[in-house]
Amino acid sequence: KWVNREISNFDYLIQLNTMAGRTYNDLAQYPVFPWILRDYTSEELDLNNPAVFRDLSKPIGVCSVVFINIFFFRYENFEDPLGIIDKFHYGTHYSNAAGVMHYLIRVEPFTTLHIQLQSGRFDCADRQFHSIPATWQALMDNPNDVKELIPEFFYFPEFLENQNGFNLGQLQISKEVVNDVVLPKWAHSPEDFIYKHRKALESEYVSAHLHEWIDLIFGYKQRGPAAVEALNVFY
Repeated sequence: KWVNREISNFDYLIQLNTMAGRTYNDLAQYPVFPWILRDYTSEELDLNNPAVFRDLSKPIGVCSVVFINIFFFRYENFEDPLGIIDKFHYGTHYSNAAGVMHYLIRVEPFTTLHIQLQSGRFDCADRQFHSIPATWQALMDNPNDVKELIPEFFYFPEFLENQNGFNLGQLQISKEVVNDVVLPKWAHSPEDFIYKHRKALESEYVSAHLHEWIDLIFGYKQRGPAAVEALNVFY
């Protein structure tokens, strides 16, 4: 059905997540969706321009080419003296419970779960999810951050708003108060962001390349020689 364009990219990803045992009922196995864009700074989003899209054939960790050698050498030179831990490129994961709570901190029950995880308080403001452009930039600047997205980025504008008025602190350097999530310049409201982001997910470019990301997350590049070659081996 997907190949024949009878179901959307969104529906296909949800079904793949479900078949893979991922579920909204388990934060450790939460549905995972890809970062699909890399342009979060333009005034307008041009979905006819391939340059605005992330390279879906590469794990998010090496979408910034400067890190390719770091991960290659980490894998090649890693040796566990006890012989228990296999070689890996990434010591963290593209999807985990803390990452889900990070994105959904403004909505319950994730707010309470986050506070419990942080020993009864909010984590420091600089580590909060406060800006979509800054989150993407952090992926490009930090080899230890390899988080993909969650489905809410494509249908749930409320998670981008601090509707409950939580005191999430202020950033250390700019003293900016963390409140609603800062959106890309091309998005005029949370609803507009979701609308354009979903449109990007269903675009011709993503439809033509989504299978490359699926190979990494759900397919033959998860393990073995294909995973090593794709720089896609996780701890």
